[in-house]
Amino acid sequence: MIRKTSILLCCLFVLLNLKAQQHKREMRAVWIATVANIDWPSQRNLSSKAQREEMRAMLDGLAKNNINAIVLQIRPTADTFYPSALEPWSNWLTGRQGIKPSPFYDPLQFIIDEAHKRCIEVHVWLNPYRVTNSDNLDILSRDHLYYKNKDLFVKYGDKYYFNPGLDETREFLNLVVQDVVERYDIDGVHFDDYFYPYRVAGQEFPDEAAFRKYPRGFAPNQKEDWRRNNVNMVIEELQKTIKSVKPWVEFGISPFGVWRNDNVDPRGSATRAGVQNYDDLYADILKWLKEGSIDYVVPQLYWEIGKKVADYEVLVKWWSENSYGKNLYIGLYNSQLGSPDANIAWRKGNELARQLNMNLRYPQIDGAVYFSAKPFLKNKQGLNDTLQSNYYKYPALCPINRNIVGEPSAQPQNLRIVKDGGEAYLLWDKVDEEGGCQVAYYVVYAFKGKKVGDMNDPANIVVRTTENCVDLREIDRKFKGHCAFVVTAVNRYKHESVPTEGATRRL
Repeated sequence: MIRKTSILLCCLFVLLNLKAQQHKREMRAVWIATVANIDWPSQRNLSSKAQREEMRAMLDGLAKNNINAIVLQIRPTADTFYPSALEPWSNWLTGRQGIKPSPFYDPLQFIIDEAHKRCIEVHVWLNPYRVTNSDNLDILSRDHLYYKNKDLFVKYGDKYYFNPGLDETREFLNLVVQDVVERYDIDGVHFDDYFYPYRVAGQEFPDEAAFRKYPRGFAPNQKEDWRRNNVNMVIEELQKTIKSVKPWVEFGISPFGVWRNDNVDPRGSATRAGVQNYDDLYADILKWLKEGSIDYVVPQLYWEIGKKVADYEVLVKWWSENSYGKNLYIGLYNSQLGSPDANIAWRKGNELARQLNMNLRYPQIDGAVYFSAKPFLKNKQGLNDTLQSNYYKYPALCPINRNIVGEPSAQPQNLRIVKDGGEAYLLWDKVDEEGGCQVAYYVVYAFKGKKVGDMNDPANIVVRTTENCVDLREIDRKFKGHCAFVVTAVNRYKHESVPTEGATRRL
């Protein structure tokens, strides 16, 4: 009995330590879906002012949870949330495709400015092939590429798509991505699971004519390999396009959670999912990871622990063992929390906490991305409270990408405390980087006493800021007596500078 009790206490101790563990580097991202107004804007006919107010409130809420990145959908159906000479304004923004916001503003630029002000990264999310969400072509602007070159498009099921087998499709997609990377100070480019569309029962994707005309060396019985090659080519080209413009901008993919089942391929996971990336969506994620064609992967593990055909525990372990050293973030389904149609695990309110605890077992996991933003606004089943009091209690820096070579930021200089009457400010000289890769933000650490402590402990981070000045009255609430301060700079490569010499003050 004593032995059993000891084992139980030991297990409880390990569990509590897992729950309390905080990482200084961790991806904590949220998808903001614009298609069908899932997250933002809440409806298509909002005024420009109301759109901006909604986004500010959303970002403020995410910042309170110490979220450090958003994945913003800017091209949901071959239309845009930014001014573009290539594609029309999105109907999900203004209610009619091709109509710009009035009064005019650039939503993407606005969101980048607001997010960066809060030290939140912006990864832009584009859908590569989807053109419509229905078979209603009347929603397309007359300026849409569809009306200029219909040969680039096919209808499958009740939707229209770019034909992935055409060189022109890849060329156009590269132009779209290059345009965004050149014009906007983004941190990443992101695709989700929609490559070739999910299969429609009884229908073959209509690309036979393109296959016959442009076989590229594939035999007539190798159409599926040809399709995978179409996707492989565009992924490789996009990586080169992005890095040729801004080498620090990351390229990430969020695939469906199952690459292949192990009854189809012994390298696959012990699952029996009805959809497989490799076989159904023609997305060979492992090839991209192995070859470095992508910088990070976010498998959508939207199932509960113990699900028979796709067990979260099985899949999180499989992806940890098959990420080829690339940054691995787990896609979590917070939208499922409390849903009356969900399995009981999601209605009890503890499933995400169980999954976050499980993730801590795998050092290969660099963080999580949540689908989607709206549940945070509603604090579904106390999700915000759980994150703020436990898993995301302290701020975290986004992980350095292991697939991108970058230099540390320059060191901030002349750290000092300036008094002005009853006020006191911590100041330092701004860092000017060369080569276009500027400082993203500064990190201020504070330590009780006169000595600098552990800079790897995120509990010692008191502020992340884009300014070079901190009002020490904001820190008075956390410290009494002597306090030592250190400041570092983090650049667009996410590398942190050498810390400054500490400045001390009695608070």
